[in-house]
Amino acid sequence: MDKRNFLKKASLLGLSTSPFIDSLEKLLSSVESLNPNRLASDEDFWGKIRASYRLKPDYINLENGYYCFLPQDTLEHYIEHVREVNYQGSYYMRTVQWENKKKIAAKLAQMAGCSDDELIITRNTTESLDTVIGGIHWNKGDEAVMANTDYGAMRNMFKLVEKRYGIKTMSIDVPLHPNSDEDIVSAYEKAITDKTRLLMVCHIINVTGQILPIRKICDMAHSKGVDVMVDGAHAFGHFDFSINDLNCDYYGTSLHKWLSVPLGAGFLYVKKENIPKVWPMFAEDPREPDDISILNHTGTHPCHTDLAIADAIDYHNTIGSERKEARLRYLQNYWTDRVRELEHIIVNTPKERQRSCGIANVGIKGMKPAEMAKTLMDEHRIFTVAIDGAGVHGCRISPNVYTITNELDVFVDALKDMA
Repeated sequence: MDKRNFLKKASLLGLSTSPFIDSLEKLLSSVESLNPNRLASDEDFWGKIRASYRLKPDYINLENGYYCFLPQDTLEHYIEHVREVNYQGSYYMRTVQWENKKKIAAKLAQMAGCSDDELIITRNTTESLDTVIGGIHWNKGDEAVMANTDYGAMRNMFKLVEKRYGIKTMSIDVPLHPNSDEDIVSAYEKAITDKTRLLMVCHIINVTGQILPIRKICDMAHSKGVDVMVDGAHAFGHFDFSINDLNCDYYGTSLHKWLSVPLGAGFLYVKKENIPKVWPMFAEDPREPDDISILNHTGTHPCHTDLAIADAIDYHNTIGSERKEARLRYLQNYWTDRVRELEHIIVNTPKERQRSCGIANVGIKGMKPAEMAKTLMDEHRIFTVAIDGAGVHGCRISPNVYTITNELDVFVDALKDMA
């Protein structure tokens, strides 16, 4: 093996299997025949998954929506990547850096269900979607439609574009408890005019956990000549889907949430035909108009994080996306089903199973969300996040695959005590 091929192999240490992955595959072989929904309630099995995480004993962590830390297997690979890139220094950066990044992007595209020439690795959802919002060739009077529950960073970017180009933004309220998909589609449709250029929609609303009917929204918007940009910050690695099936024009997500990648990784999908519509955030060498790499120039960056994406995908795939989705949905319904009908408790997440997965939001009548979060932490040692705005008042609860039902029992008892 020549030196270049040796270094290329060494720089991708995380692409090989690990002792944990090997042992997990053996564990999974014993439950291979079990339906994911049946396995979702097997606490012994998920207890073994929990063992791969280093958990802080000071509190029960029910706030994985902001950032879910890495399982030890991915963390050790990440540290290896840091050491290897540091060991090779400029040699790595000038030889195999970009080749490796393309390989990782291709692996992401395979998981996302899109072509690898339509996806680039970014640092997070905000960078991904702001690239689109700021890069569209806006004209004065153009309109953009979004929801009041959309993430603040993107709404702020629209405000910036509004000041700069004189566009108009239209915000809607998404029904918290819709009777049908059509209730949601109709809410967006009513806001569209002949001046609407772009519709932004959350794949899963970050403050409530409601999953929106993206394909139906996209089909409706396209019938009116409007492009759709999807905020998938909390969807990717959370539940199973294919971007091609969504039929959206743009899709951005963060990988440090439900895929448990180190901080500083996300991706942007742009439908091939739409790439020329977006002006790059930073200048790049001449490219073909539909070469998505033209949108990906950010200068020198921590490429060891890119390498760890592959390890996180391996971990995710070994557990299995269907098993993971079933477990997350089981955990959410485990606690929401027990408190939904209780006096003074308000669940701000739809009851229908298909309209949510791992995230839910709960409030207590007469108690401000900040007070509720503080009480949960101070008196019950449960860490959550307060949500107080856009018609949603409560705490967002986001367990992950390492969460066990005993912890949710403590949480339920705390809610009953507080209510």
